[in-house]
Amino acid sequence: MRILSGIQPTGDKHLGNYSGGFRQYAATQERGEAFFCVVDLHSITAAYEPEALRRSTLNLAAMLFATGLDPARSTVFVQSHVKAHAEAAWLLSAVASFGQLGRMTQFKDKGDGKDFVPAGLFTYPVLMAGDILLYQADIVPIGDDQRQHLELARDIAQSFNSRFGETFKVPEGVYPTVGARIMDLQEPTRKMSTTSGTTQGTVRLVDEPDAVRKKFKTAVTDSGREIRRGDDKPGITNLIDILSIATGATPEQIEARYADGAGYGQFKADVGEAVVALLTPIRERYLELRADEGELKRLLRAGAEQAAATVEPTIRAVYDRMGFVAP
Repeated sequence: MRILSGIQPTGDKHLGNYSGGFRQYAATQERGEAFFCVVDLHSITAAYEPEALRRSTLNLAAMLFATGLDPARSTVFVQSHVKAHAEAAWLLSAVASFGQLGRMTQFKDKGDGKDFVPAGLFTYPVLMAGDILLYQADIVPIGDDQRQHLELARDIAQSFNSRFGETFKVPEGVYPTVGARIMDLQEPTRKMSTTSGTTQGTVRLVDEPDAVRKKFKTAVTDSGREIRRGDDKPGITNLIDILSIATGATPEQIEARYADGAGYGQFKADVGEAVVALLTPIRERYLELRADEGELKRLLRAGAEQAAATVEPTIRAVYDRMGFVAP
């Protein structure tokens, strides 16, 4: 089985990224041949600083290793280091339609009200489709907010195969059953985010332990005292999901554990301590990796070489079946 997933090097990575992405990556690498990509080409579709992009690319690579990816089991690389990704984006743009791209909700959300909307923001779902399809991936571990983009990749694969002959495998998504969307601790009806969320409501993976505890201590809860999930309890539901991620206990087990009437204060403190226990070894390993930038770059070069060799037969077949003259 072949596995492929990618994540953008934008913003400090937070608990929602861990829940929807990193923890899945570490788990699925045991299931087959795994490729994990720092998708830096996607990051230029919004305003950015070149030096910040270089720094955040290495930060993300270090975080991927710190959260459990093993270079002996997984191929970890930077998207721009494998030129076939950019080539596939252009080639597959001849298969994707304007209407398909216009229905992408993330384009509408990110472009709404902006004075300048780059064309890349509109077309980057095709780049994402190429990222996936080049590797003939069987499964794609992905966050819940990326379902629509994976469906587009599947549609593009099917359209290409129908028009030019069987070329791409049609991949399946793997989504987290709990914690698919971790919400902001201060505004639990909106997704946790380092770019559009609240500072106090976003738990970064590199936060100091005391900062994590403080964020949970001040987390917004709901009316009443019951510690249970429900549409009428978005704050408590979010905290239960977070505790489930941190400890491995099911939400039902957590609800039963606190059914004796424990107060919100103790519950929030317990969630904070569980998250500190989860994040402390991740943070320590991340800092070690960032302190040795030469070794980190060596790992990424090795990953890019392996990735380029893997996709070469597919990109060559795409050119051939689309009618290009071989050099």
